[in-house]
Amino acid sequence: MLTYEHLSEPERRLWDACPTGSVVDLRSGEGSADDPAGGAAWGDGRTVRAEAITAALLAGPGPGGPVRALRLTGARVTGHLDLGGIVSGCELRFEGCHFEEQVVLRDASLRSTALTGCRIPGLDGWLLKVDGNLFFEDSVFDGRLTLTRAHITGELRLSGAHLTATELTAPGPGPAGGPDPARGPDVWALWAGGLVIEGGCFARKGFRSRGGLRLVGARFNGGLFMERARIDNPGGDALTGDDLSASTVVLSDGFTATGSIRLPGAVIRSRLSLDSAVLNGGAVALAAVRLTTGDLQLTPAAPPTGAVDLQDAQAVVLHDNEHSWPADTRLDGFTYTSIQAPAAGPGPVADRLAWLARLQGYSPQAYEQLASWYRRIGHEDDARRVLLAKQRRRRPTLGPPGRLWSRLLDVTVGYGYRPWQAVLWLLGLALLGALVFGQGTPHEVKRGESVPFSPLVYTLDLLIPIGGLGQRTAWYWTGPQQWFGYTLIAIGWLLTTAVISGISRTLNRT
Repeated sequence: MLTYEHLSEPERRLWDACPTGSVVDLRSGEGSADDPAGGAAWGDGRTVRAEAITAALLAGPGPGGPVRALRLTGARVTGHLDLGGIVSGCELRFEGCHFEEQVVLRDASLRSTALTGCRIPGLDGWLLKVDGNLFFEDSVFDGRLTLTRAHITGELRLSGAHLTATELTAPGPGPAGGPDPARGPDVWALWAGGLVIEGGCFARKGFRSRGGLRLVGARFNGGLFMERARIDNPGGDALTGDDLSASTVVLSDGFTATGSIRLPGAVIRSRLSLDSAVLNGGAVALAAVRLTTGDLQLTPAAPPTGAVDLQDAQAVVLHDNEHSWPADTRLDGFTYTSIQAPAAGPGPVADRLAWLARLQGYSPQAYEQLASWYRRIGHEDDARRVLLAKQRRRRPTLGPPGRLWSRLLDVTVGYGYRPWQAVLWLLGLALLGALVFGQGTPHEVKRGESVPFSPLVYTLDLLIPIGGLGQRTAWYWTGPQQWFGYTLIAIGWLLTTAVISGISRTLNRT
């Protein structure tokens, strides 16, 4: 380890400042000359070796006493800053610095740590433990940021940061000899499976990622906030959060994802917001199978490019708008307690039926769920319309006899949800029969014993198969009227059967 005598002038300034926690500021004050993007050209007066930083951090009591904080601004850090496995009780803060090599914090235990406004060729924070906050605001990562199974008791701030995935070769095996995720082509700009953050995670305004965010099994106890963020991973996943757990996830206010958002099995206790988001997912824009959340605000700024898959998801309140549901919408098993549309009230039922019409294939549960909601808010007529649409959607899945019977139920009694249609059929046939049987003279069955003939009553007697009005047994026809009468009898039986079937279906529903 370096000693004080081996340090350069900037390194001695840092060493001397650590006991008091003073900031060592090496900036020139000339504006663009202090941009970390050009830090490779900074001279010796702004250069601090990585080993000098490690030595200052671990030196213990020195001329000025124990280390309280290491705060460095505007420095070019050369060499490999490897703090893996260290345990430090002091604050660590770098601002506007240029790191020439990847920063390693693997399995370290640190107090509040910040690398803000810096240029960093990747950071390895596997199993990092931070007692406090971890800040990367406005930093540029030219390589993967790894926070796998890290634990942060405070906040993680990434607002304004830029992440870029690059092709990396793994330096060696991961913990316990397991495979290192950096092997092979790297499409993940943030690799943070199993990350635990007790406070909030903020990747807001100006956050950019070229490559996906892998958050499998991560826990955001204080919420994940990504308003106006942008993630670009075309052909892949923009964000993968299988079994993610969070109090709130906010991907809104112009949040833009090129690539899929995947949240299968995620549990978001309060709110998942995609309000005014732009989802360009390719084949799948949002895959949230088995998602559980309180409020689901699926109100994007434009129709998602790709499927929206909410199969077996659960939401207490669903918020949607005219852009929510693309042509490929999957809702089988999706349940919700209520729907909040942008306008007051539940919205026209025709719009909801158009929503369900986008489903791929026949999904009876989706119709039952919507009808249940209409019943809950007292819109019984709308609930019946939804269930009628469900039966019509089912018809193409039946065989030829089933389709025929289904169509008969539809046109006669609306599957039991429109029994008044049977009355219209009865009235129409009765009037037609009265016209037909009003032409010509019928024959008496028993001369002199028949009741007076009435074309309307005779027609009703033929149409109603149960009981009798005395006309059919007293009079008969020959010729075309006879065959027309047989037709009315057959129609009467079919109509009666359809009415009974439809009413039974309705009673069984209630």
